[in-house]
Amino acid sequence: MPRHPSRRLLAVLAPLVLLAPVACSSDSGGVQQPSAEAGFVSGTGAITTVPVQDREPAPELSGETLDGEQVSLRGYRGSVVVLNIWGSWCPPCRKEAPELVRASKALADQDVRFLGIDTRDNDPAPARRFVEKFGIDYPNIYDPDGSLLLGFTGTVPPSSIPSTLVIDTKGRVAARILGESTATTFEQLARQVAEESGSDR
Repeated sequence: MPRHPSRRLLAVLAPLVLLAPVACSSDSGGVQQPSAEAGFVSGTGAITTVPVQDREPAPELSGETLDGEQVSLRGYRGSVVVLNIWGSWCPPCRKEAPELVRASKALADQDVRFLGIDTRDNDPAPARRFVEKFGIDYPNIYDPDGSLLLGFTGTVPPSSIPSTLVIDTKGRVAARILGESTATTFEQLARQVAEESGSDR
């Protein structure tokens, strides 16, 4: 599995923006604002989908979760994966967290898995409090220096937090959201990808 997406994936991701709700902190006025961490901005919530025939493998991802367990994206092969990138320091991430929890519960009886990457939290304690506060029960890989996120360069801009990828059952990037989104959107995208994956087998 290649570590970086191919140029074909980048070309496909660029033009297919379908929806762009605002996903910024409450005082942003709809304009991207720097987060509490220098160099990070919230995205616009733009959604991009990739046709089945144009999908490329997601970058390799493995690491230790906030609970001290080892997790690999490869181990989720065969399921649709909603991969959310967040940080406890990020206001839109705090707003989005309950939406992700709602979506994960709504999809619990389907073959959809949720996985998080907690990035740029220098201390895991705030991230653990974040997970506990919002009742997040799916695994979250700890990425304090952002090195795991760099593996997604070209698919997810390192400065766009939160971001979410929907990965199909064959481990390919099927959809991307740059910025905060809603439970309805997560559910709709995951179900769509699951249906497409079923017909693509």
